[in-house]
Amino acid sequence: MLAEQVTGSWEPSNEAERVAVREQLEKLLLDSHFSSSKRYPSFLRFVLEHTLAGEPEILKERTLGIEIFGRSPDYDTAADPIVRVTAAEIRKRIEQYYQNPATKDEIRLFLPSGSYALQFHAPHSVAAPAIVEDPAAPRELPALVTKPESNKALPPRRKTMFVSAMFLLLLSTASFALWQLFKVSPAEQFWAPFVKSKEPVLFCIADQNQYSAITLLDATDPLRKTTLKDNLVTVVIDDVNPLIGIAGVLQNSQRSYRVQGQSATSLTDLRSAPSVLIGAYDNGWTLRLTAPLRFHFANDPEMTRFWIEDRTKPGSREWLIDRSQQLKTATYKDYAIVARFVDPNTDQFTLVAAGIARGGTVAAGEFLVNAKYIDELTRQLPANWSHKNIEIVLETQVIDSHSGPPHIAAVYVW
Repeated sequence: MLAEQVTGSWEPSNEAERVAVREQLEKLLLDSHFSSSKRYPSFLRFVLEHTLAGEPEILKERTLGIEIFGRSPDYDTAADPIVRVTAAEIRKRIEQYYQNPATKDEIRLFLPSGSYALQFHAPHSVAAPAIVEDPAAPRELPALVTKPESNKALPPRRKTMFVSAMFLLLLSTASFALWQLFKVSPAEQFWAPFVKSKEPVLFCIADQNQYSAITLLDATDPLRKTTLKDNLVTVVIDDVNPLIGIAGVLQNSQRSYRVQGQSATSLTDLRSAPSVLIGAYDNGWTLRLTAPLRFHFANDPEMTRFWIEDRTKPGSREWLIDRSQQLKTATYKDYAIVARFVDPNTDQFTLVAAGIARGGTVAAGEFLVNAKYIDELTRQLPANWSHKNIEIVLETQVIDSHSGPPHIAAVYVW
C-alpha cells in the first residue's frame, strides 16, 4: 500500500474525541483483516496511545521493536526489519478496510509512510455543509441579485427559495473555479512521494569498473596526449538521460537529491530516503528489489537471452531480447520496467526505470518525465491509484541504436 500524508488530517482535541478514536480502532481490529493477527493489534494500540499522548519521540523503529516485539535494546534493525515489515502490512490492510463502502462514515486511521505516528480523518470534515433555510423567515434579496421586472413582490417563501437557489449556484460556480485552480495533475500525484520527501532522494545508477587507464590531453596542445594508470568508475551515457530528466522533476519542485553508483549503495542508504533505480542487468539493486514483483527481469543460464517475466505467465517470452541477434543489427524492440512502489525491505518509496538494453532505459526515462505518458497511464488505473503500488512494462522500437517513443505493454496495480 502507498500510504502518504493525509490532506486535512484531524487531531482529537478532547477526551470524548480520543475515546471515539479508540473505539474506531477496536472496531477496525475486529475486522477479518486484523482479527487473526496478534502483532497488528499490539502495534496499533501502542502507536495510537502514544500518538494521542503527543509522544512522537517514542514512535521510533528501535523503540517499537523493543516495546512491542520484545527485541533486545541493541538489536540490529537492518538485519531484523520486523517493525518496517509490520508497518507496511498494516498500511495495506487499513486501506483495504476503508475500501468497504460501509466504512464511509467512520473515523479514518492512517499510518503514513516514513512515520509510525497515526493520523486521523473525521468523516464530517469531508462532508458538504448542509444549507438549512427557514421557509417562514423572509429575507431581503442581496444587491447582486436582480429583482423581477414585475411590480409584485415575491411571497416570502418564494423569495427565500430564490435566494437559496442563487446562493447554491454561486457556491457551486466558485467551488468549480477553485477546483480548476488547485486540482492536482496526474503527474503531480505520481511524483508526490518523491517531491514531498524531507530527505534528499537517492539516485542509484549502474556503474562499471571498466578502465585501468585514462587518456589526458595537453592544455597547451590538445592534440598531444598521455596515458596514465587510473581506476575509473564509469556510467553508461544512455543511463544519464533518465537521471537528468528525473533530477529535473525534483529540481522544479525545489527538492534535493544525491547520486551513487550501485556498487557503492547499501541497504542502509536505501532505507534513509526514497530512491530511484536506473538500469537493470548492470544494477544489482534493481534486480534485487524487482525480483519479488509480478514483472521482473530474467535470463537464460548462458546470459545470451534476456527478458521481462510475468509471474502469472512464467513460460512466456513475449518481452525478450536475444543479445546475439541484437549485436547483428541496430534495429530491434526493447522492453523496460517502470515501477513505483513501497519496498518492504526499506519501507521507502522506490522508483525503477530500467530497460533490458539501453534503449529500454532511455524510453523509461522519457515516459516518466512526460506528462502526456503519465496521463495515458492514469486512464488505465483505478480511481485510487495514487495510493497504490504501480508497475508498468514498456516497449520501444530501437532503430540505428536510437529508441523510439515508449508504449505501455502491461500495467499492474496492487
